[in-house]
Amino acid sequence: MTYLLALDQGTSSSRSIVFDERGHIVAQAQQELPQIYPQPGWVEHDPLEIWRTQLATARYALAQAGIAANALRAVGITNQRETTVLWNRKTGQPVHHAIVWQDRRAEPACAQLREQGHAGTIQAKTGLLIDAYFSGTKLQWLLDHVPGAREAAERGELAFGTVDSWLMWQLTHGQRHVTDVSNASRTMLFNVHTNQWDDDLLALLRIPKSLMPEVLPSSAHFCDINPDLLGHGIRVGGVAGDQQSALFGQACFTAGMAKNTYGTGCFMLMHTGGAFQTSQNGLLTTSAAQVSASPEFAMEGSVFVGGAVVQWLRDGLRAITNSSEVESLAQSVPDSGGVMMVPAFTGLGAPYWKPDSRGTITGLTRGTTIAHIARAALESIAYQSAALLQAMSRDAVAAGGAPVSELRVDGGACVNDLLMQFQADLLGIPVVRPAVIETTALGAAYLAGLSSGVYASTAELSQLWRADRRFVPTLGNARAQELMANWERAVRQTTAE
Repeated sequence: MTYLLALDQGTSSSRSIVFDERGHIVAQAQQELPQIYPQPGWVEHDPLEIWRTQLATARYALAQAGIAANALRAVGITNQRETTVLWNRKTGQPVHHAIVWQDRRAEPACAQLREQGHAGTIQAKTGLLIDAYFSGTKLQWLLDHVPGAREAAERGELAFGTVDSWLMWQLTHGQRHVTDVSNASRTMLFNVHTNQWDDDLLALLRIPKSLMPEVLPSSAHFCDINPDLLGHGIRVGGVAGDQQSALFGQACFTAGMAKNTYGTGCFMLMHTGGAFQTSQNGLLTTSAAQVSASPEFAMEGSVFVGGAVVQWLRDGLRAITNSSEVESLAQSVPDSGGVMMVPAFTGLGAPYWKPDSRGTITGLTRGTTIAHIARAALESIAYQSAALLQAMSRDAVAAGGAPVSELRVDGGACVNDLLMQFQADLLGIPVVRPAVIETTALGAAYLAGLSSGVYASTAELSQLWRADRRFVPTLGNARAQELMANWERAVRQTTAE
């Protein structure tokens, strides 16, 4: 039997999963990652803790599988994107905590870039909107605020990386400083047309090029893990940022195929093939996981509050004591009774981009119960995702493509049948849940398997992908449009002056 190991380094935990060559889970291990909040709007991680927890779970997963490391054909890495690590090349020690993707401290620098008129150039080169979300301005902040960092960087003594680069540096005892195109494309410093670091953008943010890692396709021979870590020198053969890895794990390899990950937020990506499209509907363009040197792209949109609305029902309203209870509570009523909830706790993301919006619940009557509110909360996840997919389809059609014809789903909340059926009803297309919902880790394993000869092609991976359940629309188109119109009216009320 051939095995692949996926290292899945996420925001809240580090996980490792052993897959067999059919893509079935053999063993897995997980450790929580402590969150550090120095002040409001700031989020950090300890890079050494990221490394410690990731290595521990890799060792434990191999032990659980009952195999030695030499039974692995290759290792794949997938990671929380945009999180920024800066370390000393000689000592391997971080010069500061990692600045997490959610962190907003670089917003003043972003505002300055917008005021100076750089938005158009940055979007044309990187596909991104100027935002503190991306790594470039986080790195700039570290160079400007950590004593001695800029001088050390100018002398070539420091290295920058997203979490994948940091892990590979550690896995090779500092022998390899490398990343993949999908992670590089989230820095706001990478030209996605040429797959090169952009000298003009580096100069604009005053970032020395010597800091930057080598960039490879997502399926490639990145490095060999030092034998003293897992007991054998295995190759790392695949790397991709978590959302692009999930797109790959869902076997969305061709233009027009889309996936939505239902986590704390929701992340929707649609493959656009080799075509770079600038969205007219508030979406990002990003590099998809690539198996060759040829650029491939995806449109991306994110919903800030997805599954987090269920946590709010539990912790804020105390309507439920456990998140798993929400489905039965919502199902105890036939519909939301006209109640609409817009969970704009931290503003609205794509396609609205209204940071000043705040959450609302509308349509309350004397007959409204907590069950109606729970149902409206659950449905809000589907409404936000539907608005996102409709924006994507408009972009696809405008570029001469076809609208999305089915949506593949993953993430924790995709196990909720009520939510998935309502999603299909709103969209008017099938919503398909795969047999393996750990698609982020699976994507990394597939990328590693491709570069190490376990799989011959993406066509072979398409054959391996299996559906668990297809949710087919049961609602008439007119009724679905009416519901979406009600949703858009509720959204307008969140930003009414």
